Amino acid sequence: MNKKLNIWQLTPPQILVLGFAVIIFIGAGLLTLPLSSATGHSIPFIDAFFTAVSATCVTGLVVVDTGSAYTMFGQIVIVSLIQVGGLGFMTMATLVAFAFRKKITLKERLVLQEAFNQGSMEGIVRLIRKVIIYSLSIEAIAAVIFTIRFSFDFGFTRGLYYGIWHAVSMFNNAGFDLFGTVDAPFVSLTGYVGDFVVNFVAMMLIILGGIGFIVISDLMEFRNKGKLSLHSKVVLSMSGLLLLVGAVGIFIFEFTNIRTLGSLDFGAKVLGSFFQSVTARTAGANTVDIGALRQASQFLLIILMFIGASPGSTGGGIKTTTFTILISAIITMIRGKEDIVIFRYRLAKDRILKAITLSMMALFLVIIVTMILSTTQDSSFIKILFEVTSAFGTVGLSMGLTPELTTFGKVLICITMFAGRLGTITLAYALQPKQEKELFRHPEGKITIG
Repeated sequence: MNKKLNIWQLTPPQILVLGFAVIIFIGAGLLTLPLSSATGHSIPFIDAFFTAVSATCVTGLVVVDTGSAYTMFGQIVIVSLIQVGGLGFMTMATLVAFAFRKKITLKERLVLQEAFNQGSMEGIVRLIRKVIIYSLSIEAIAAVIFTIRFSFDFGFTRGLYYGIWHAVSMFNNAGFDLFGTVDAPFVSLTGYVGDFVVNFVAMMLIILGGIGFIVISDLMEFRNKGKLSLHSKVVLSMSGLLLLVGAVGIFIFEFTNIRTLGSLDFGAKVLGSFFQSVTARTAGANTVDIGALRQASQFLLIILMFIGASPGSTGGGIKTTTFTILISAIITMIRGKEDIVIFRYRLAKDRILKAITLSMMALFLVIIVTMILSTTQDSSFIKILFEVTSAFGTVGLSMGLTPELTTFGKVLICITMFAGRLGTITLAYALQPKQEKELFRHPEGKITIG
């Protein structure tokens, strides 16, 4: 009784951290069972733990190939972790509560508010209900289309399994796939680089999962309301801009690269450029060899991965809204204005400070982990930076370093994925001691800047 009481005395950020940690360890335990391994022998715990972290944090980085190393049982465990991790364990718990007609308590509402980064608890249960309905509906529609397409290659039974599995993986921006084999592991969607159906459905799933449930809800209600919220306008405009800039950049950089887009026809080049730009927004699947990209393209992907998806989504990164605030702050300062104004709305200073704090903490995390791995891993700097940024942004794109990581490197990347999924600020709030109200304010001082 006391233990239960102690758990619910934790703060919402602490409950989120603890909840994700418990799910990860349960998943790791299941993946170490001989029943999960295609060889019949237990997968080493560190590899199972890495896979569980990557799946729960919807990242997609893998040390062993999912399609060839795991049995169907292991693959179902992984896709279950993806679904729970993508929607959030509190969302899944709320779904169970709905099923049993259980009332959502105040504490549970506070945790949901923290999980979806909402400013208040007002309408949070309605939002969760919409999240569940929209998510399952989108995944179901995509699963049907994928099933039809994959049935031509693998037959109906396997096509159905692949259709459902990859619909869940892509919508949750996880990047896991089952197309690898013992002879050709880690191939992702490279076999479908010119396939319009697979590319289009996968991109739509990634985009819908990445813009966030708040925006999806806003779009669904646009016909009735006749307008979008400021949040949705910022997310949609910045997401569209980043996708376009990324696609154009990759198209230009890789146009003559025979190892990536150079050997494809013009239509496939355009499709490949857009897919790599979309997937860098925390999805992790790829249709060309990421390691074969030119360094300019790889660095562009690093930038896109660091920015990531949008708040309240299945993706990671510092988020599109944070990036928009940073860019707007720079423009405002250059123009000599006092207030940051976006779509004719003035932003509160606490939003600006939070955006700066989140960005700097994320940057410090990526820098520190990259420096440590640079001393422990025998690999090029850009390869390490790419992998670390991919882990922080919960992207899953890889230049091939992850399977080569030492045990220490795997643990470090696991910590980075965990921090990227929960958010550096949420993690900091969870680890800090109880705050006490300040009884006084210090005098204002001035520092010369620039």
